Amino acid sequence: MSIKFVSRRTPRFFGRLTVLAFVAFSVPLASVAQTTADGSSWENNLRPAIVEPGQPVPHWSLRDRMAYYHIPGVAVAVLRHGKVWQVKGYGLREAGTNDKVDGDTLFSAGSISKVATAVMILRMVQAGKLDLDRNIDTYLTSWHVPPTKDTPHPDVTLRMLMSHTSGFNVGGFPDFMPQEQVPTLLQTLDGLPPAKHHAVRLIYPPGSRYAYSGGGIEVEQQLLEDVTHTDFATIARTWLLDPLHMRRSTFESPLSASRGNIAKAHDEQGKLIALPRGWQSFPEQAASGLWTSANELGGMVAMLIESYQGHNGFLSRDLVTQMMSAVSPSPQGLGPELMGSGNARVFFHSGSNDNYRAWMEGYLETGDGFVILTNSPNGARLRLEIRHALSDMIGQGVDPVLRAVALDPANPTYADYQGTYRLDDSVPMDVRGRLADDFDANAFQITMSHGKASMRVPGDDNVHQLEALSPTRFVDPDSDSMPLMQLEFHRDAHGKVRAVSVESGDSRAYYRRQ
Repeated sequence: MSIKFVSRRTPRFFGRLTVLAFVAFSVPLASVAQTTADGSSWENNLRPAIVEPGQPVPHWSLRDRMAYYHIPGVAVAVLRHGKVWQVKGYGLREAGTNDKVDGDTLFSAGSISKVATAVMILRMVQAGKLDLDRNIDTYLTSWHVPPTKDTPHPDVTLRMLMSHTSGFNVGGFPDFMPQEQVPTLLQTLDGLPPAKHHAVRLIYPPGSRYAYSGGGIEVEQQLLEDVTHTDFATIARTWLLDPLHMRRSTFESPLSASRGNIAKAHDEQGKLIALPRGWQSFPEQAASGLWTSANELGGMVAMLIESYQGHNGFLSRDLVTQMMSAVSPSPQGLGPELMGSGNARVFFHSGSNDNYRAWMEGYLETGDGFVILTNSPNGARLRLEIRHALSDMIGQGVDPVLRAVALDPANPTYADYQGTYRLDDSVPMDVRGRLADDFDANAFQITMSHGKASMRVPGDDNVHQLEALSPTRFVDPDSDSMPLMQLEFHRDAHGKVRAVSVESGDSRAYYRRQ
């Protein structure tokens, strides 16, 4: 078993652990007018999610953090009241040049492509060309869902594919360097060279559990191409990009240099890679092939908010409400991830191709939101620090600082946390939600030393040091994505620690002490 901290873009296998950063949501809207007139105060107020005991909240500048993480370029769009309010570029498209990032610079959006693909599908549902609950094999002509021993007659639907409840494998895909041959869509689905992954196949009964699957999104792509008898980039232009006036954005693969104003790929040290072109190919277009700008991705987020609020007809209120409703047992709706309630109801998605990191987020009731685009793998951490600053600017506790507390190392109470905890698999998948996939460990060990807790999962070489948020609640401080996983210890009426709840957003798994 291999347990790792991974992003949504990295291929996912059984036994791999994603620890995600939990964010407590509450009312999101305070007047942005409380900040500087141009809304730039957030640029000097980046911060971590967790602050050490007794320490003040640090406030970092975006420029300093870009230098710290060796990230050449960043673009950010901020939304207010369902409209793009501010768009700005920072740094360079290519390190060592004077080519500045601006609001129209193209970045790879990674898995945010899945949300864009979902919008296309819903537009076609709205036009009467597709049905969310019809067996997809009735649409497919070039490829069909292979039966398995456990599922001899697969009945997979678009609703399942879009919410990652279809039961398909293959979480993500490796990128392709300029000199590499890229697979066709059929080679991608069947895992044939030059594809670099396993075949896309059912590993769970359709609809039974949440399993994030880029492979399933590629099945969506095949379905759209079979129904329309055209290529995916043209489908995107017809059903999404042209109607939203996203003239710079494209699913072209590989991206042509003639488009210009392109943020090139850089490694962890800020060095240009994927030469001579400067960026990779993403042949899995529906899952990870979108190239877009902060201006245009911000416009797509604004459209979804306005459609939900009934202010435009791009998507009907019925369809966008379905899009923004979780499909049990998934934490996701029809494309985006979801969390919160009331004014804090939020939809979001990350994007993580090999050397690009992106983020989109929108608040359905207030119309606030933002998108973040970076051209470095270290953007995974920076995008969260930017998110903290933007959330603080919006105000009223959307994303509060988590303050760690110090536990008395001499207090014997905490020694009882130590031990092995095993998954109680009687907890319904509706409750486990994202943890059925993001934290698929059957057991883990907790050790205590000098008032500090650590966790080890069998098969994982890493020991994860935990920070205390209370005498019974702990969190991993080294996560680089959202929502962040927390552990709550349960002590019974006899004074004995009996179990641990593992929580990530609205999902919960229960582990009994052995």
